[in-house]
Amino acid sequence: MEKKKYAPIRVDLEKDKRYAWCTCSHSEGQPFCDGTHRVHNKPGALGFNAENEEAWLCTCKQTQNPPYCDGSHNAL
Repeated sequence: MEKKKYAPIRVDLEKDKRYAWCTCSHSEGQPFCDGTHRVHNKPGALGFNAENEEAWLCTCKQTQNPPYCDGSHNAL
């Protein structure tokens, strides 16, 4: 797969607001969960509170710091 497909997505978040990060890669609303994991019998979302107003969220799902990108997509 091409690296661009796995590039992180820059998002504007509301500090301290709770969000649901997609862990299954099936969500049409990447990087956020839209509930599609249920159709694919995959584990649910990872809930997190926004630490900053701007963030780069992982789309390759290989990050060691979910939901934030750590550059793991560069090795794919």
